[in-house]
Amino acid sequence: MRIYPAIDIRNGKCVITDPISNTDTVYADDPVSVAEKWVSGGARHLHIVDLDGAVRGCSYNTNIIREIIKDSDVFIQTGGGVRSMRDIERRIDAGVSGVVIATAAVTTPELVKEAVKNYGDKIVVAIDAVNGRTAIQGWQEISTQSVVSLFRKMIEYGVKNFIYTDVSRNGSLQGPDVEFISELVKMPDINVIASGGIASMLDLESLEAIGVSGVILSKALYQGTLNLGEVVARFEKSDL
Repeated sequence: MRIYPAIDIRNGKCVITDPISNTDTVYADDPVSVAEKWVSGGARHLHIVDLDGAVRGCSYNTNIIREIIKDSDVFIQTGGGVRSMRDIERRIDAGVSGVVIATAAVTTPELVKEAVKNYGDKIVVAIDAVNGRTAIQGWQEISTQSVVSLFRKMIEYGVKNFIYTDVSRNGSLQGPDVEFISELVKMPDINVIASGGIASMLDLESLEAIGVSGVILSKALYQGTLNLGEVVARFEKSDL
C-alpha cells in the first residue's frame, strides 16, 4: 500500500482546507521545504494539488510544482486545474509520474478517454464525494453525477487508477468510510487510493485489509498524529 503525503498549495502556501467552513489552515509558507521534509522522512510518493488551479480551471502554482519535481526523485502525482490535453502534456513534460484529473472527468469526460489512450496508467482520476455526488471546481460545486456512476464510466474509458476522497471527512481526523470504499475497491481491474479522515494506524490497517492501493495523508501528518517514517515502514515495505 503506497503512502502519499499531501501537499495542497494555495496562494503559494501549503494548506489544509476545511470543507465545511471553506477556510484554509496554513501549515507552511514554502511547499518545497514541505516536500523535502516528507522525502527526508521516508516518503517515496507525493500527492500535490494546485488548489488555485482547481478553482480557476488552469494551472497556477506551476513553478512551485516544477521546483518540487526538480529536487525530488520520488513518485509524484499532481492535479488541480487539469482541464486540457495541453495541461496534461505540460505536467508530464515536467516529470510527474501521474496526472490527476478531477473536475474534467465530470465536465469533459472525453478528455479522460483521450488522455488514457495517450498516457495510459499515468492518468489518475480523482473522484471527490459529497453525499454520494461528485464535487468539482475545487469542491466549490456539487454535480449531479453520482460517485458510482462516474467510477463505472471512467472504467469503461480505460482508467485504472483512482483517488476517492470523502470531502466531508477531509481534515476531520474522524476516520475514512471504509464500508463504502470497500465497495469501490471491488470494481474490476482498478486501483483505488483512499483520502479523507485518515487519522490512525488502525485506519490504515482497515484500508489495507480491504485492498486499497494507497492512501493520501494530510492533517494526521501535519499535526503529528501519524509519524511518516513509521507508516512507510509498516505499510509500504518493498512496494515501489
